[in-house]
Amino acid sequence: MIPVASFAHSGTVDDDASLKSKILDGERKYAVYLPPDYETSQRSYPVLYLLHGSGDDQTGWIQFGEVLRIADAAIADGSATPMVIIMPDAYTGRRGYQNRLSVDWRYEDFFFEELIPHVEKKYRIKSEKRFRAISGLSMGGYGSFIYALHRPDMFSSAAPLSAGTGTRSVQQFLEREERWNPEVDLTAVPDSVVQAYWERHSVAHMVEALPKEELESVRWYIDCGDDDFLFQGNARVNITLHEREIPHEFRVRDGGHTWTYWRQSLPEVLRFVSDAFHQY
Repeated sequence: MIPVASFAHSGTVDDDASLKSKILDGERKYAVYLPPDYETSQRSYPVLYLLHGSGDDQTGWIQFGEVLRIADAAIADGSATPMVIIMPDAYTGRRGYQNRLSVDWRYEDFFFEELIPHVEKKYRIKSEKRFRAISGLSMGGYGSFIYALHRPDMFSSAAPLSAGTGTRSVQQFLEREERWNPEVDLTAVPDSVVQAYWERHSVAHMVEALPKEELESVRWYIDCGDDDFLFQGNARVNITLHEREIPHEFRVRDGGHTWTYWRQSLPEVLRFVSDAFHQY
């Protein structure tokens, strides 16, 4: 653990925690933030899963996002409740939070079947939906979307930041996969399988197609800068949610796809997820 002595009451971060994964066939790292009173209490805590973006790893939110300073300050001023924050690595082996099509890489299965049970056993974390939230930036914002859309039974709140929202059509998906994974021959995959995969990984499609009661069972906080190259996708999701009368918060501030923007977003994310943890 790395204590910070400059505050009378400081949390701790560990950016080198790990577990063995059978699903991903190897050691998987994650980082963890423990709140200031964790070592002196016996209580269990709510948890926020905080996902990094493309090019970063489990250290991103600690190194660039200043999660220790921001979470400590939010807890100290009462805008956030004490919580455990888990930050997994999704950049080792292959990039991304989803299970891959035509490749034996099941990161989403690892997240739900191995990571969550591991941290709930290792740390004093409450295991009910009400006390579990998810957020992330860019690629991690996309991960936040698909995890909460796939498993609305698991999360009380979801806060995608500057999120990727997936492709708008199967053809766009195939073109992107050809660029990103040229070694994979998708022509050998049946069209029905490709269609089903796209439907399950396009945020725009899921917010249109999923039952309203599933979407309403998660509290949504969507945040994207007005100069962000992903702004249009997030705006379309906002419009669809409005049209379907799904309660959500949509925030647009001046800014782009930068850590400066996300550091300013994090205090609001902590406040938003704490509302559910507190029983709003």
